[in-house]
Amino acid sequence: MKQQQPPPLPQTQPPPLTQAANVGAAGATESNIVVNTISSFNNNNNNNSSSAVEATSKSRPALYPKPKTPSFDKDRDYIGFATLPEQVHRKSVKRGFEFTLMVVGESGLGKSTLINSLFLGDLYKNRQVPNVEERIEKTTRVEKKTMDIEERGVRLRLTVVDTPGFGDAVNCEDSWRVCTQYIDEQFRQYFTDESGLNRRNIQDNRVHCCLYFVPPWGHSLRQMDLDLIRRLHRKVNIVLVIGKADCLNKQEVRKLKERILQDLEDNHIQLYQFPECDSDEDDDFKQQDRELKASIPFAVVGSNTILEVAGKKVRGRQYPWGVVNVEDAEHSDFIKLRTFLISTHMQDLKDTTQDVHYENFRAQCISQISQHALRERGKLKRDSISSTNGFDAAISETDRLLLQKDEEIRRMQDMLTQMQEKLKQTHLMEMKKNDSVIDV
Repeated sequence: MKQQQPPPLPQTQPPPLTQAANVGAAGATESNIVVNTISSFNNNNNNNSSSAVEATSKSRPALYPKPKTPSFDKDRDYIGFATLPEQVHRKSVKRGFEFTLMVVGESGLGKSTLINSLFLGDLYKNRQVPNVEERIEKTTRVEKKTMDIEERGVRLRLTVVDTPGFGDAVNCEDSWRVCTQYIDEQFRQYFTDESGLNRRNIQDNRVHCCLYFVPPWGHSLRQMDLDLIRRLHRKVNIVLVIGKADCLNKQEVRKLKERILQDLEDNHIQLYQFPECDSDEDDDFKQQDRELKASIPFAVVGSNTILEVAGKKVRGRQYPWGVVNVEDAEHSDFIKLRTFLISTHMQDLKDTTQDVHYENFRAQCISQISQHALRERGKLKRDSISSTNGFDAAISETDRLLLQKDEEIRRMQDMLTQMQEKLKQTHLMEMKKNDSVIDV
């Protein structure tokens, strides 16, 4: 009986060699990497075997698909930070903006009318004009009016700080005091809020711009005007405005502006300084900036009345001799003032308030706090050292100098007291001599 042979084993191909990963070397392929590896490992093999292995490796399919080289797209050649202005714009529009405007000037110069004309609103609906008896003892006070304005999706919270009673009293020496106190109080409140724990929702009530109205009558600034401007020009951005300028002709307006600027220069008073234009700005913006600078102080006319002139509705004032168009550059600087205050320099006014005026106030506050702390610390040191024995050995050189200065001041005070006593005695002796001569 023949022994049955086992069935033949199925012939299987050897597993494929592991291919190296393609790391993007220039001109290198997966098959070449395998060939180089085998040939370096078996240096004794002949050329026929290496070529057979090379043919075998080329015939095998790749385990992982070869990544495609990304095509260069010029439109996508950016990182993405170019959208930062859009992000800031969206965040600012969502949060809204705030602007505080102070209006200072005596009654009758058209302050309320101008504010209503600038912002196309009515902030003074129920305003009452005081009579003569009330003006005799009139005092300056502060009135705040707030209105929310929205234009093309941008919200603005406008706060107008009015100072009724300014310049209406018989004695106007202290009319400036209320204005300076209010500005300092807003700075102090902001400094307190900024130094506190909850700094997320700080309300900014600082005055960003002060419109000071100069009367058209007279030849230049009055002493009352100079006193106020001199005390405010380092605290707030001051913009001078000539109210009711329609009672002056062009030549008179030009002369009044020249005299006002000369008075400011003579008294070393600095108004709000326009920022210089960048070199990459267009010519139209540079020309507009030059015109705004040349128009200071602004000679304006305000009106809340809409008139029809030559078939067009304009904002103006009706006179027997004609109509004054408020928005006409030949009649008034109203458009220039609105362009400067709202369209072009509102953000710069806020930045100047933050970076210049508030920083000066903040530096003064910090200096006063540090000086007070140093005085208190020195006083505590002197008290503690004087209460112990042998304080001469423990006292520092600085404290010794301070004690010497205190001794010198005390000695000077004693000398002044003695001199005053001698002068008093000498005066009494002279009085007695005179009396004796009169008796004889």
